[in-house]
Amino acid sequence: MTTSPRTERLVLGCMGLGGPWDADSYAAADVEVAEKAVEAALDSGITAFDHADIYGQGKAEAVFGEVLARHPSLRARVSIQSKCGIVLSRDDRPGLYDLRGPSIRRRVEESLTRLRTDVLDTLLLHRPDPLADPEDVAEALHALHAEGLVRRFGVSNMNAPQIARLQAHLSLPLAVNQLEMSLARRDWLEDGVLVNTPASAANGFPAGTVEHCLAHGVGLQAWAPLAQGRFTGRQETKEEHATAELVARLAEAKGTTPETIVLWWLRRHPARIVPVIGTTSPARIKACGDAATAEPRLTHEEWYELWITARGTPLP
Repeated sequence: MTTSPRTERLVLGCMGLGGPWDADSYAAADVEVAEKAVEAALDSGITAFDHADIYGQGKAEAVFGEVLARHPSLRARVSIQSKCGIVLSRDDRPGLYDLRGPSIRRRVEESLTRLRTDVLDTLLLHRPDPLADPEDVAEALHALHAEGLVRRFGVSNMNAPQIARLQAHLSLPLAVNQLEMSLARRDWLEDGVLVNTPASAANGFPAGTVEHCLAHGVGLQAWAPLAQGRFTGRQETKEEHATAELVARLAEAKGTTPETIVLWWLRRHPARIVPVIGTTSPARIKACGDAATAEPRLTHEEWYELWITARGTPLP
């Protein structure tokens, strides 16, 4: 087994590994892509890897397992996180969520087999299941932990009441909540400043979720933190163009990359948000390296300037 999970500044998301989602199997070239992505991550100071059992319909975990098999000493150097709870649509069957205890156990065992490891460092419940019984979920998580199959647990895309309801039945602390957070997806941040304004109701983000996580030691991870390159590559709106120009100026002034500036903006928040970058490109991974190895070098004023430029209107 590996050592205890480490505190990470940056995580490599593995959703893009394993080749096309509609293919039944992966090719040798897909393993090479995974191997190069892992190598680039390690060279950049990234040692945590984020999976889900549905990524590539299981192939993302499988090719990562091939990389671990090729390099037996690698497992002790990395932290592996996976998620379960989403059932993809197939033929005439619609997609659904399934957090029944036996389903959680089965999906974890399948992930461990594909990843060729005996333990997940972290397991996240991928989406809320309205039919889930929190006592049943907690029983499954306790058993997986007691048997040494999962070290710690968290959730993804859940609000504060959902987290609290599950935690009330769980003796193990929920360690993570993974949400979409970026300079483009700012509703989680806007929620905290739009109180008592007409725009509050339209914001839509579940109020108090970030504050609940801060108060209860639930770490925040951000999926899609680079916003599909809106501020480091392609721009579609005047706000994105203006923000990209500001990001580029800050990157030049601080001797780093635009990708790092965008990620530092998340890391600068008091929640110490951990971005999960979703790329298989070694060059793009390495461009994020300073976010993994250095503390954010953004001043209070620079952080606000990025936010206000991206939102396109002054704060209330």
